[in-house]
Amino acid sequence: MLDDLFVLDAVTHAYNFDSANYAVHRDAKLIADLSYFMARNPPDRRYALPGEVYLSDWSAEDVANLVFRESPTDIAVMHPLPISAFHDGLVSVEKAAEAVSRWPNRFIGAYAAVDPLTGVSAVRELERQAQLLNPLGVKLYPNSWATGQVALWRMDDPKVAFPVYEKALELGIRHVAVHKAVPIGSVPVGDSYSPSDIEGAAAAFPDLSFEIVHGGMAFLDETAWLLSRFDNIYVNMEIQNIILERRPRAFAEILLGLARIGGKRMFRKLFWGSGTTLYHPRPALEAFLEFEFPEDLLDRAGLFAALPQLTLEDKKGILGGNYARVHGIDLDAARKAVIGDEFWREPGAGLPEPYSTISHAATVDSWRAARA
Repeated sequence: MLDDLFVLDAVTHAYNFDSANYAVHRDAKLIADLSYFMARNPPDRRYALPGEVYLSDWSAEDVANLVFRESPTDIAVMHPLPISAFHDGLVSVEKAAEAVSRWPNRFIGAYAAVDPLTGVSAVRELERQAQLLNPLGVKLYPNSWATGQVALWRMDDPKVAFPVYEKALELGIRHVAVHKAVPIGSVPVGDSYSPSDIEGAAAAFPDLSFEIVHGGMAFLDETAWLLSRFDNIYVNMEIQNIILERRPRAFAEILLGLARIGGKRMFRKLFWGSGTTLYHPRPALEAFLEFEFPEDLLDRAGLFAALPQLTLEDKKGILGGNYARVHGIDLDAARKAVIGDEFWREPGAGLPEPYSTISHAATVDSWRAARA
């Protein structure tokens, strides 16, 4: 049935986990190890990878092959990253530029990525990336290594964050995504990973929409209240896809928790995101098509009103319609634009074996053979 749906992946990454990319070695290694910990040991061993492949420098072409050849995903967005514990931010702006220029009908856009703690340099870098990427949004992280050691900032800080928002609006960028909930590395995080600081930003900048990446992975009640109170706050479900495949009941609890205050309409504020190359995009898509809320969880879900079972229309919204509505993307035009391209797959055609189309395919095959 995935052939009947049009899937928009709201966040993909061409990671560079190679140790030569570590700028702050201890913290960069911890971030890389945490990512591999989340991805390894999948229930379906076809989606397992050896560390030497996972912790490598992934190319934009590898991401394109994983997302569009090896999964039913139709179009996607590339996120470069501003994590300065890595020399290139972990996902370079240049890779995002390559993706949107080589496959514009598939990578329908990218986000700019800046570090607000770099001050004037962040604003200038946003101007540069606006010219290079024509970005759909800005991607931010709540901690920084710009000075060589970890530092924190808040989304509601008028001196640190607001100049970035003001420049974004000046450049015609009306969407801000921020990593929350999942700490990266064993560093002090204070309250910087809570989404609570977004309310001040959302209230001060009503013409911007704010995307909580990993929303609900922690601070579930706080996130639910934000979604219900602010029309310009949304959640990107990256990493929830991994939970869905492995712990569907836990996934159900997160989704129901996000809708606990605002009810069913909160399902219209969720964006599907695989985070590829964090993990393979296919298994969670297949699991989501079959997913239903356990009835015993539904019986006690919702604070002010009962919550219904997910419908196919809800799933269509989460898998692309919601993101398209917020960003003004014409999905009918996008569907027509990919017909017959290099990634085109006739309806009903099978998908290649996982990781068989990437540049490390031979290494993966040898590793699998040795483990058989």
